[in-house]
Amino acid sequence: MAGAHRRTAPATASPVGAAVRDRWFDVLRACALVRVVAYHTFAWPWLGYVFPAMGVMFALAGSLMARSLERPALRVVRGRLRRLLVPVWAFALVLGAAMLAHGWRPGWDALYWVLPVGDPPGNAWAEQAWAVLWYLRAYLWFVLLSPMLLRVFRLAPLPVLALSLVPVVVLETVTGVPDGRPGAALSDLSVFLFCWLLGFAHRDGVLDRSRTPGAVAVALPLMAAGAWWALRHPADGSVDLDDVPLAQALWSAGFVLLLLRLRPRLDVLARHPRADRAVRMVNGRAVTVYLWHEVALMASVPLIDVLWRVEVLERSGALDSLWVQFALAWVLIGAAVLCFGWVEDVAARRRARLLP
Repeated sequence: MAGAHRRTAPATASPVGAAVRDRWFDVLRACALVRVVAYHTFAWPWLGYVFPAMGVMFALAGSLMARSLERPALRVVRGRLRRLLVPVWAFALVLGAAMLAHGWRPGWDALYWVLPVGDPPGNAWAEQAWAVLWYLRAYLWFVLLSPMLLRVFRLAPLPVLALSLVPVVVLETVTGVPDGRPGAALSDLSVFLFCWLLGFAHRDGVLDRSRTPGAVAVALPLMAAGAWWALRHPADGSVDLDDVPLAQALWSAGFVLLLLRLRPRLDVLARHPRADRAVRMVNGRAVTVYLWHEVALMASVPLIDVLWRVEVLERSGALDSLWVQFALAWVLIGAAVLCFGWVEDVAARRRARLLP
């Protein structure tokens, strides 16, 4: 993030019922993951404006983190790290072995695969697969910082929310982003800090106490400012939000504010069991889907080459479409869920299952 392709206490309870709130969260997370896979397949720059997936994912994670921190902070952080790191370690074993077979010679920085406080290293052959780990690195830092962030946020929720956009403005317009791993981590944290804190605001009922017109009056100017900045400061001619961090921060802030404030009821989903089941399965294996989706896209390419040998498919010309790769990638993601999804159960100290 700041791009998906780069290089997803005493609190006032929400008046919305838990089941409805959770279903809306589940739908948002599932949509975010589908959008991430779609973006990495088609590379359509407008997708970030239609649905800023990473901002949504950070906001949802922030809300869930605030809820968890009603328990002792150390235990919560330890549990969150376990749920994150165990699937990453399984991913590292498989991908690391493949990279070693393709000439990778790891150095001391391979330790970032153990604790990804910085971007884990890899070789060019698998860059498409390991580049997505930036999101998990940023998530890890937010988890570590959340006990302190939540205390500060609850001192003055609205001022802290407003001030949370200052770091990205300063980094992008005044000081510049430092080089190397520290700079990358700092940049992503600054871009999505507002969204993470919006999750806190959602959990603490701050958004529910605000009036809808007021939320819209804040969100629309933020989105307009993000779009304006992207147009005025394109990166190598691109207005893709993933390439323009300040635009990403502003657009995501406004968009996610609307999503969390204008929360619709999704009772209709319960009347469609298959759709409801699909949403719950994607959520139950969210880390696996995110970790392995680029591997699935990479693996789909040689599989499509094999399909070209089928005369009927070759004559149809269908294999030229990226939609074939998109569909095939989801088949392979499903295979990854069956092979590795149970690791999420182990990490959460649940009984291991093929499907959630």
